[in-house]
Amino acid sequence: MLLKQIFETFVAKGIDNDPRGKEAIEKTLLRKKKSYEDLKQEEKELFDVESLTNPYADTRILNGTGDEEVRTALVGIDIEMAELLLADRLTEKGRKIDLAISHHPEGRAYANFYEVMHMQADILNKFGVPINIAEGLLEGRIKEVERRLSPANHTRAVDVAKLLDLPFMCVHTPADNMVATYLQRIFDEKKPDTLDDILKILKDIPEYREAAKNNAGSKILLGSKDRRAGKIFVDMTGGTEGAKDIFESLVNSGVSTLVLMHLSDDHRKEAEKHHMNAVVAGHISSDNLGMNLLFDALEKTGPLEVIPCSGFRRFKR
Repeated sequence: MLLKQIFETFVAKGIDNDPRGKEAIEKTLLRKKKSYEDLKQEEKELFDVESLTNPYADTRILNGTGDEEVRTALVGIDIEMAELLLADRLTEKGRKIDLAISHHPEGRAYANFYEVMHMQADILNKFGVPINIAEGLLEGRIKEVERRLSPANHTRAVDVAKLLDLPFMCVHTPADNMVATYLQRIFDEKKPDTLDDILKILKDIPEYREAAKNNAGSKILLGSKDRRAGKIFVDMTGGTEGAKDIFESLVNSGVSTLVLMHLSDDHRKEAEKHHMNAVVAGHISSDNLGMNLLFDALEKTGPLEVIPCSGFRRFKR
């Protein structure tokens, strides 16, 4: 299949599984189009026109035209310089790599990935947090992440891919959307009574079971096995951790338990103040789940050999 077919399939599946719903995405794209139309011509030349149809700033073709034929892809949670050199070495040894696919963003997708954090406000609003509070609390956090990314040397891996003439892409939020929607649906259907029940559900999922074998299994960060789960919010998408001050609003909207990829210490302390339960499903294992769900969907469109590396393990459903 062509590189652009892979990319477009991933973006489309991300939209289909976006926790915000398609209506919210359409409004976002319309606002982006209006902003573009209002720009001066010299400003339009610097505008990322991909953002007019793709709502995920952290998902991009980083090297390639899109018309490249792809039979074999090297896939990792992180694809950086070492993995790109690995792809070239495998090709030298006779196992030709046509494309490198990273989950975590690189290049311009990394430099701009804080933009996807705006979607967190709509997700929080769906769980009962007033939109003005969600947007107000997120505003400072988004600027903080933007400042952190600003000095990064974000083109390093992309430069290597270009020198090796290797097509390269990253798919971040669409994969995170897949895992968020997948887990939320399971918890809504099974209605686990306790935090221990949540852990049991996660252990039945191959990606989390594999992580447990490597001492990186799911765990209760706040609460105990016998604590009642109550209303569960699966928080797996939107770039990175949001504002730490949001937990009070979540509790007031009826959320009792968070299931997330990870939780920093500052966020954990704030959540603990409001007596929230928190189950850390696992970062890399959750990334694996999201990527596997994307590849399951992609396989329905055509054959693709996937060579896993850099923390990725292929589990088919």
